[in-house]
Amino acid sequence: MTTAARLPLPSDDLAVAERLSAGYRQILSELRKVIVGQDEVIEQVFISLVAGGNALLVGVPGLAKTLLIHTVAQALDLRFSRIQFTPDLMPSDVTGTDIVQDDPATGGRRLVFMRGPIFANIVLADEINRTPPKTQSALLEAMQEHRVTVQGRTYELTPPFFVFATQNPIELEGTYPLPEAQLDRFMFEVILDYLVEAEEIEVVKRTTSVQAPQFSHALTGQDIVGFQDLVRRVPVAEAVVRYAVHLARQSRPGPDSPDFIRQWVLYGASVRAPQSLILGGKARALIHGRHHVSFDDIRALAHPVFRHRLLLNFHAQSERVTTEQVIDRLLEAVPVPRSGL
Repeated sequence: MTTAARLPLPSDDLAVAERLSAGYRQILSELRKVIVGQDEVIEQVFISLVAGGNALLVGVPGLAKTLLIHTVAQALDLRFSRIQFTPDLMPSDVTGTDIVQDDPATGGRRLVFMRGPIFANIVLADEINRTPPKTQSALLEAMQEHRVTVQGRTYELTPPFFVFATQNPIELEGTYPLPEAQLDRFMFEVILDYLVEAEEIEVVKRTTSVQAPQFSHALTGQDIVGFQDLVRRVPVAEAVVRYAVHLARQSRPGPDSPDFIRQWVLYGASVRAPQSLILGGKARALIHGRHHVSFDDIRALAHPVFRHRLLLNFHAQSERVTTEQVIDRLLEAVPVPRSGL
């Protein structure tokens, strides 16, 4: 596969880039103390961290979705908060609320804001589709603006801040599917699948014996904030940007889109898709020790970026066409640019 022309990274950023790449390998080693396999999943989670995005994790029960995110928070020494989404969960249970407290100084009473679990560095919204849209929407402002508004007052969330949400794809009874507008705010949809036999055997051995892992905290929250700034400073060739945009535009049904898109897709990817491809591509390049974004980086992230942004129509459902198949066809149909290489 061809790669894009290499643009120089400013010399002041080279040391930070090397620390990011080395830090990723260290974090991977730390996670291996608890997590077995799931290399691609771990890479996508780390990319979302250093790119400053949120991620939706989808998988059947028992695949360590919660354990993975909790372990990432431990390895980075970040404040972790888990919210179990249920049908009776209220927005105030997520953001916090004002309560009346006695004021010893005046002898009267005053309203005091009690912060909710959203005030953390890494928030795990467990089974987010089990709570009504009103409570789901409580996450929107936090995910987009990194702040929450309660009773007309705005409270800033301490960086770094990330939302990782989980969904169970097999239990749909009593769930509230996330609206497309909210899904679009997740940078990636990460799929967790069953492990191979050898890895599953290792999981059973570890989880049925005594475990007390100790983490070295190779990276900190301030490191992650610095990496997020670095990612945005990584130069990208014009051809790579055009390729990412072209992929998104070709996913939208229209007179110039491929036949299979017009046949199977009701709504294509939004502008956030190429934005996520470029930011994710920059982060992926850096963690692998490169200072340029290649077409391979864009293609490698196409599935987690597009799978929750493509809405298939009835024809696709009746023909049992999956979103994964549509993305595969899209990658085949949109040629990799050869100019400027």
